Formats: sequence, structure tokens, C-alpha cells
Amino acid sequence: MFATTTILYKQLQGISFTLETITYEIDIEERKPTGFSLGKTLLQSPFDYILSELLHEDMIRYVSVLEKALEPQKNYLTETEYMIYHRGKKLRPMMLMLSARLIHGDSPLPEKVIMSAVSLEMLHVATLIHDDIIDNALKRRGLDSVNATRGTNTAILVGDLQFVQAIRNFVDAIDTDKEMGLVKLVLDTAFKICCGELDEINTDPHWEISILKEKYFEVIERKTAIMFGLACETGAAIVRARSRDARRIGFYGRRVGRAFQIMDDIFDSIQDESNSGKAKGVDLEQKRISLPIIYAMEELGGNHLVSQIIKGTIQPDKHQLQEGIRAINHSSAIARSYADARKEAIESLEYLSIFPQGKYREALEKIAMYTVDRSF
Repeated sequence: MFATTTILYKQLQGISFTLETITYEIDIEERKPTGFSLGKTLLQSPFDYILSELLHEDMIRYVSVLEKALEPQKNYLTETEYMIYHRGKKLRPMMLMLSARLIHGDSPLPEKVIMSAVSLEMLHVATLIHDDIIDNALKRRGLDSVNATRGTNTAILVGDLQFVQAIRNFVDAIDTDKEMGLVKLVLDTAFKICCGELDEINTDPHWEISILKEKYFEVIERKTAIMFGLACETGAAIVRARSRDARRIGFYGRRVGRAFQIMDDIFDSIQDESNSGKAKGVDLEQKRISLPIIYAMEELGGNHLVSQIIKGTIQPDKHQLQEGIRAINHSSAIARSYADARKEAIESLEYLSIFPQGKYREALEKIAMYTVDRSF
């Protein structure tokens, strides 16, 4: 499967559809050949069906609760911040509500589930704003980032506002002593996300490849996977799933989160800015050690241009960066990274196997596989 030399991937194109008065942006696929191949992966996006059929009423409630949660901040937010909230698939809230429905069934979800979904998205937005500050990123999903439009100092405070309001909203959502444990889970998650950011900053590119790979998976577990796990575990726990069942759904979410991050790292090398919303090869330019870069360094050797850029031996010009990106793409790094992402997605399904077959389990399964099939 991975011995071929031509990758076919599908560009993501943003379109929107409307549920009553609410507009959601959804990604659809359009195949386009590039210079590589990872074989056949062609699943249709499940998000339009999930949002319009399974979670239609839940998403209407979600938007209403989100507006109320943002109201106390209205004097401090601009169009930039509102666009972050209103664009995208709302993947983490979606997974939280699907996890709740996996346990709760078709009857209306308790209001605390919707409030928890909003809190999770606010926590996610806080991490996005702070990520852009750390990375000095001027674009977010194709739009100017908060730090680009408002400056670093203001962006830090706006990100902090989202985090504090997320916790406030979550505390308002819970109504039993047992659910207080979920507050600690949210705070523990925020703590680990910060640790993951610091671990990434402190990663030394001169370490052995085996250590770099180990550290990479530790970082994405803390920075990305843990948020997906929190979404799924919270959704199940807040509708009073058994503790072991909530944990299993959380483990499913973590596996999906790992796959999601690896795929994002792959897209950094193979997708143009018009598709990804950021410049191609940003990870290499900023010396961010992603999984494809680790595999390329291992295959191409320590004296290769890619390794020299990452280790800071040279300060590359535009031509050298393009050459480095081509070298990564023409090595086995993309295929090996994709194999790892797909393994995570497939293994996530095992954690759902104890739950009865049905539309909500099927939706979670489709999300897992679409995570790795969405652009190839």
C-alpha cells in the first residue's frame, strides 16, 4: 500500500449549509492528484449528516448557549474572535454530544450537556489563541489570527478570558456533587495542555530519533488528544454513564485526537495555503518537530538539508525551504506518518465495541475514519 510513489488526496473545500437560522461550515472533498500516493481512502464527510440529522436540535441549542456565554465578554471581543467561534466543524462539541447521546439515546439532552459542549469549545478557542501567540502565527483557518489583528498582549488576555469563562460556564452546568469531579478533569486537562506546549518548546532537535519520536507522541497526547478525550468522557459522564464506560469513550477520543494531529502535520507538507489556511511547510520553517519531519530526518540523515534546517545549522531561504518540503514529501515520511495515523483511528474503534450498534456509535466510528480519510 505504501510502496507507491503517487499520493492522491482530496482538497478540502469550505462550503456552508443552513439549519434554520444557523450556518455551519463543512468540509467536502474534491480529488486532486499530487506527487504521492497512500492508496484508496475515500470516505464521504459525515459532518453534514450528523449536524442536520443527528444533532440538529442540539446544535440550535448549542448556538444559543454559546451566545449567552460570550455575552459577558462582548465589550472585549472583536469580529476576529467571533469568527473563530463561528467557523469550522465544531468537532469537539459534536463528539461530546454524540458521546452523551450514545448513553442517553434520542430524548432531549439535559441542558448541562449543551453547556459543557460550549465550555469545551471555549477552552479549545483559548488554546488556539495561545498557540498562535507561541507560534507567531498570523493566520488562523485562513483568517488573520488574534495576535495579528490585536497584538500579543491583548491576544494573551483574550485567550485567558476564554479559558476563565469556559471554567465558569462548566461550573454553572454541573448539578451534582459527583459531577464536581468533572471540574477537576477539565482543570487537569488544561494543565496538561500547558505542559504539552512547554514540552514541545523544550524539545531538542539534536536528540536521537527514537527519543524525538517518543517525545512527539507525548506532546500530541497532551496538546491535542487529551482535549478529544475530555470531550467524549465528559459527554458520557454528564449523562451518568458508568465510570468505566465514560473512560472507554474517553480513550476512543484520545486515539482520534492523536490521528487528527498526525494528519494535521501531514497536511503541513502537502497542502497549499488555499486548502489548509496556512502557508505550506510552516513546521519546517519554524523548526517545529512533527512526525513527518522526524521520519524524514531518520531516512535522509543528519547531514541532509531537512536535518540542518531543524537543528538550526542553516537559516534557510525560500528556495531551501521549498527544497526541504519536497525532500520530505518524496521520502517515505508521509506514508509512514499516515500509517501511524490510520493505526490510531482503527484502534479507536475498539473502545466503542462494547456499546450497542446504533446511529450514534456509527457516527463516532465515521468521525474516526474520516479523520484519516478526509484529504487523501
